[in-house]
Amino acid sequence: MGKQCQQQGERVRVCVGDATRMGSELIATALQRTRNNFDVSALAGNSSEIFHELQNSPPHVAVISANLEDGRLAGFKVLHQLLASNLKTPAVVLLDSDERGLVVDAFRAGAKGIFCRGSAFDALPKCIRRIYEGQIWISNAELEFLLELVTNLKPFQVQNPDRKTLLTPRERDVVRLVADGMRNQEIGDALSLGEHTVRNYLFRVFDKLGLSSRVELVLYTLSRDNSFGDQSSHDPAGKSVKALPISALSRTMASRK
Repeated sequence: MGKQCQQQGERVRVCVGDATRMGSELIATALQRTRNNFDVSALAGNSSEIFHELQNSPPHVAVISANLEDGRLAGFKVLHQLLASNLKTPAVVLLDSDERGLVVDAFRAGAKGIFCRGSAFDALPKCIRRIYEGQIWISNAELEFLLELVTNLKPFQVQNPDRKTLLTPRERDVVRLVADGMRNQEIGDALSLGEHTVRNYLFRVFDKLGLSSRVELVLYTLSRDNSFGDQSSHDPAGKSVKALPISALSRTMASRK
């Protein structure tokens, strides 16, 4: 009890990483105004930039959005890097929703807590304080996801590291766009495929690579070379496929809204 009281009186260094400077600064300012002895800094940018900042000035607790400048799942790359580093910085992941797959993958990637943006903000300082004290922040529903994982978890392993011989050119196109954070419907629009066809491609990719989720696929591609970065390829039918840069794809998606 004495140790916990002492921790509650200490200044806690918190770094908030979000996709935009405005987003991170809004959260940082709100946290700074709470009476929790927080020293908060706001980070923004892509996953590599945010991890570099965390390396240079390690906080007591990092609050990282799953959505960063380089993609909807790029925050998981920061988690993966923190876990693999010697920083030992505990992290809270900001999610848009407590979707089962995202919650499970966040904890598997090393998160110590999950906080959904739709939750009451006054719970976030409590979450940070608990994690600073060495605890885990998790709801009952999220805990049930993890209990199911213990029973059904498939080991993260790659059956064959030579992706170029495993995957067809069209499968590599799909993988590249998944790594860019695109949803199945957006991938289908970009490649002129039906959403059901995209799902079938992903099932085959997961089976060939020994993966079980989109986040595992993103981490897999980020941890390897740029084999999926070719700007053009040919599908099995011989049709040439020109891969658009993600910035161009983003503009295309925005124009359709």
